[in-house]
Amino acid sequence: MRLVLTADTHLPKRARELPAPLWTAIEAADVVLHAGDWVDEALLDEMTARSRRLIGVYGNNDGPALRARLPEVARADLDGLRIAVVHETGPRTAREQRCAARFPDVDLLVFGHSHIPWDTEAPGGLRLLNPGSPTDRRAQPHATYQTAEIQAGRLTSVELHRLPRR
Repeated sequence: MRLVLTADTHLPKRARELPAPLWTAIEAADVVLHAGDWVDEALLDEMTARSRRLIGVYGNNDGPALRARLPEVARADLDGLRIAVVHETGPRTAREQRCAARFPDVDLLVFGHSHIPWDTEAPGGLRLLNPGSPTDRRAQPHATYQTAEIQAGRLTSVELHRLPRR
């Protein structure tokens, strides 16, 4: 099962559209995970139309219309891998321990908010992934998103993709 992970798209505030390589990845994926801060409902509609399956949450920059359509936390079982998606996880200090305590029944936690790519494992095996932002790199050298693969209930690969500068 092929996954695309993205967050903090901030359309149209940070960019007018998502980068073409991300759209190509979304259209090829089995499941797309978006960890919030869409900003514009039109992006949710387009991503829903262009993906096979979309799992998303709202972020702190998402208004009432997006909050009415999306949960704060989404959970799913993908081929036996228990996942959760949330926008904010708090400060980076002690993030792994805090998230392991908050999500004890999860194998993979996808989060956003910081715009900083993240890939760590908490005590007990919880994997934490933040794909960064494809439109607002902030202090990062590149705008980014992630892809991952699941086979038989296991996360078998994770790749961070750097997007060309605009």
